[in-house]
Amino acid sequence: MAKSALLKSSLAKKYWMAFTGLFLCLFLVGHLAGNLQLLSSADGARDQFNEYALFMTTNPAVQLLSIITFASIIFHVIDGIVLTINNRKARPEPYVSFKPQTNTKWSSRNMGILGTVILAFIVIHLVNFWGEMKFGGLDDTYYTTANGMEVKDLYTLTVKTFQDPSMGLVWAFIYLIAMVAIAFHLYHGFGSGFQSLGINNPKYNRAIRKIGVAFSIIVPLLFAIIPFYIYFILETI
Repeated sequence: MAKSALLKSSLAKKYWMAFTGLFLCLFLVGHLAGNLQLLSSADGARDQFNEYALFMTTNPAVQLLSIITFASIIFHVIDGIVLTINNRKARPEPYVSFKPQTNTKWSSRNMGILGTVILAFIVIHLVNFWGEMKFGGLDDTYYTTANGMEVKDLYTLTVKTFQDPSMGLVWAFIYLIAMVAIAFHLYHGFGSGFQSLGINNPKYNRAIRKIGVAFSIIVPLLFAIIPFYIYFILETI
């Protein structure tokens, strides 16, 4: 694969960037659907979320998708860096008259910065939650749910993280900053992904733009609501 002339071309990198980006959009929807269970204060919410977490970390099909997701993130980041470098090499001298603020959107001019913020957040998020679930100190928090399943208590870890008196609100704002970065990244990347794949038709462009705008607002907003809901509203554990 490394010797493929296609993958060496900037066009191939754009295709791969588009495919991985759109795949990660699907991942965000699935991840959000699971995390929204944290907004429930009903009896059984703890069991429900922990059973979901167990399924996501043990099901073979989900594990395969997780590997694809991590690979997509890595390649998406690498492709973004390579594309940025190649674009700068292709135009080493700046335009004599170039006003980026009028010719391009802020999000498109700062995709590298936004991507860096998102990558840092992913690392922190994985260490704090996924890492704890898979390898961390939750071994002493096993319990049996009402359905008879033995699970690790990731629900309590998550809630206590965002309800911590000294750091809970800090983590919530870190989460918020990351979601703002994701929103801007999606705002530019959603439509660009379809365009890179050749789906660029006047019949569909307007609908794709509207869906992209809605997606880039609704999904990050719902993610951002979760830690603040836990901190301010959810009953303290």
